[in-house]
Amino acid sequence: MGHEAIGVVEQIGDQVSTLAPGDTVIVPFAWSDGTCAFCRDGITTSCVQGGFFDGAASAMQAEKLRVPQADGTVVVIPAGTDEALMPSLLTLSDVYLTGYHAAARGQVGPGKTVTVIGDGAVGLSAVLASKQLGAETIVLMGRHTGRTDLGTQFGATHVVAERGEEGIAKVMEIAGGEGSHVVLEAVGHMPAYEQAYGIVRPGGIISRVGVPQYEHAPVGFGSLFGKNATLTGGPATVRAYLDSVLPQVLDGTIDPGRVFDRELPLDDIAEGYRLMDSREALKVLIRP
Repeated sequence: MGHEAIGVVEQIGDQVSTLAPGDTVIVPFAWSDGTCAFCRDGITTSCVQGGFFDGAASAMQAEKLRVPQADGTVVVIPAGTDEALMPSLLTLSDVYLTGYHAAARGQVGPGKTVTVIGDGAVGLSAVLASKQLGAETIVLMGRHTGRTDLGTQFGATHVVAERGEEGIAKVMEIAGGEGSHVVLEAVGHMPAYEQAYGIVRPGGIISRVGVPQYEHAPVGFGSLFGKNATLTGGPATVRAYLDSVLPQVLDGTIDPGRVFDRELPLDDIAEGYRLMDSREALKVLIRP
């Protein structure tokens, strides 16, 4: 939580060559050098010189942040960018591009049926990304009307509030009894994973970006093996997508910042967490 940021550069190190004080920048939740073998493959979260901004509250919910490997990590927002775009630009440091990562790893594309499990900010971002990638049918599994309404505006064609076997049956009905080509799991709990392998189509793909809150998951005949299903996903390689998606925000093609439904000052950070924990807020934007 809270490991995403945009900010203004105050100082640069002696070896930083692409940035200058005064630049407004997007900072992904993981730093990377942009040159190692894994970065060249687009797996920037495995950079040999990289790391994660861990201890979220102490690392990113602060007035200042030190960014290692700055040349390879941050992306400059063009000077003169409209202040109204800042919430959407902030989502490019994590939440939208995590949803996009789920869709990209799941090979979402034209003509496919996609099911998104979870109506949080990442799940809604996965809906928006699936729409951008051309999915034909997008099923959003979620129970909170205020969130699923936004999901519909982002591109969901169906909403399924039911869970468990009832939810699986509902999705299978929508998918003509064949199942979903792609399932994007944005929760990380075992019941969500069980729903995912229950609705994935034979030969389909489950892409997980909800951090698993379990160590062991079924992969046998009754879950993945019997369906020839693929399991993928992982920490979003935000830096690998940032340059290509940034223009879509700047030109208004997408507005992922709509997931922020509250804005609070840094001094009220505890209230922000309370609002999200009680489901009174979807995602809170914090300003210093």
